Amino acid sequence: MASVGVLPAGPANCVTKVALSISCDNLLDMDAFSKSDPMCVLRLNSSGSYWQEIGRTEKIQNCLNPKFSKRIVLDYYFEMVQKLRFELYDIDSESCSPEEADFLGQLECTLGQIVSSRKITKPLVKRDKTPAGKGTITICAEEMTDNRMVAFEVSARKLDKKDFFGKSDPFLEFYKETETGWQLAHRTEVVMYNLNPTWKPFRIPMQALCGGEIEKSIKVECYDYNNSGSHDFIGSFTTTLSHIQQASQSYAAEYECINRKKKEKKKGYKNSGVIVIKQCKILKEYTFLDYIMGGCQINFTIAIDFTGSNGDPKSPQSLHYINPQGYNEYLAAIWAVGNVIQDYDSDKMFPAFGFGAQLPPSWQVSHEFPINFNPSNPFCAGIEGVVDAYQQCLPQVKLYGPTNFSPIINHVAQFGRAALQQQTASQYFVLLIITDGVITDMDETRKAIVNASRLPMSIIIVGVGGADFTAMEFLDGDDGNLRSATGEAAMRDIVQFVPFRQFQNAGTAALAQSVLAELPDQVASFFTMFELKPPSEPCPP
Repeated sequence: MASVGVLPAGPANCVTKVALSISCDNLLDMDAFSKSDPMCVLRLNSSGSYWQEIGRTEKIQNCLNPKFSKRIVLDYYFEMVQKLRFELYDIDSESCSPEEADFLGQLECTLGQIVSSRKITKPLVKRDKTPAGKGTITICAEEMTDNRMVAFEVSARKLDKKDFFGKSDPFLEFYKETETGWQLAHRTEVVMYNLNPTWKPFRIPMQALCGGEIEKSIKVECYDYNNSGSHDFIGSFTTTLSHIQQASQSYAAEYECINRKKKEKKKGYKNSGVIVIKQCKILKEYTFLDYIMGGCQINFTIAIDFTGSNGDPKSPQSLHYINPQGYNEYLAAIWAVGNVIQDYDSDKMFPAFGFGAQLPPSWQVSHEFPINFNPSNPFCAGIEGVVDAYQQCLPQVKLYGPTNFSPIINHVAQFGRAALQQQTASQYFVLLIITDGVITDMDETRKAIVNASRLPMSIIIVGVGGADFTAMEFLDGDDGNLRSATGEAAMRDIVQFVPFRQFQNAGTAALAQSVLAELPDQVASFFTMFELKPPSEPCPP
């Protein structure tokens, strides 16, 4: 579930949080030999012409009638007109960004319209406002009045074999019973070629699963995944959260997976497998503000790219141009992001490093050097101190290369690892990397990010200049598929990439909003994953 808090311009008060569930029908088919692979991007217009992305769903492969399981949560302000735009894209590859993807249609409306109706279905249109074929989008709104989560550990045994030359590739879908029918609450990952799968532990908001009512019916369906998008139904069962909890107190809750059509045709049919719910725990989900107000410190580290591809700092064409007015793209990015995040760091002392430069007096290349040239105390006083150190450092080093990210990521990860060992939610680390180009040590960087995904740490990458940033988009694993070169999967998405030049006309406030959009959810979800409470319970307002 994606979550974002959008700060309004002015004294408006947030009335509540609203979760939006999205589905579509009859989308345009943009693929010649298969079907479109849709994903929905939600944007908010709060400043005239600028549309800020505030969330996106997962991608669903080969499907013209998708039901997205990932809900998008946003703050609802009663007294504000919150203009929303739902954009559908055909994402053909893991590295494909919405900017490069085929456009399938969009809908513009206000959050007020959705909230007042609770459910709307509207036709999709192209950017020129003409119909996007017969495509429609359905959006359901639900007020978030319950912050409890249900943590599951689920496996299965002896599922039906559905693949002629193999076994089955099973996944599960959890549905909530509503007045209008069953509503998708969660979809697990696919476990390939396995009739006895164990899915990764997952969490479902209790409100999304059963509306906060433990006696309300829950339906679980099991499917065999097919690349064509026509998944084979294995079986299903219906239960309640109350029954799961009671049954799992002894060992595990076990449910027969029943395929009714198969049961009617086949004599002696028992089941199509057994679903085993090994753990079902109700947990309180603390918010980002709960952790901050409870004493969690955000530790902010800045890393600046001093590689030769930036150009000679004496040249006006250089991204590091020593401008008489004092500004270049690097400085603008430091100011924009730093001024927002420094409010969450109590001592406002920021370690700042450079990488990819030759340093005096030996002129050896370093990929992790303090820009104040003080290894024992790399801290700068406030963002102003970072800017001063950067301006003094630049004339003293020689821009060189290559562009290696892994050393600085591993450096910050050391502190995250030490903080995690304390088993408290008192420290979280954010690394801001400002860079102009393609990563040289991609395999080492992927490994470093995968390792850091298990730590209280996030990485923000701001790309300056006009280079090809495809690799950065790949690291920004919003679909959760980032893996190391050896196949080890990241535990969670911790990277946010933003190309600076997209925000040159929108202003630094828009840049900061986009850069920091995922951070609150990353902080809260990490501590929730490890069941770590805020250092002290926040006082009620």
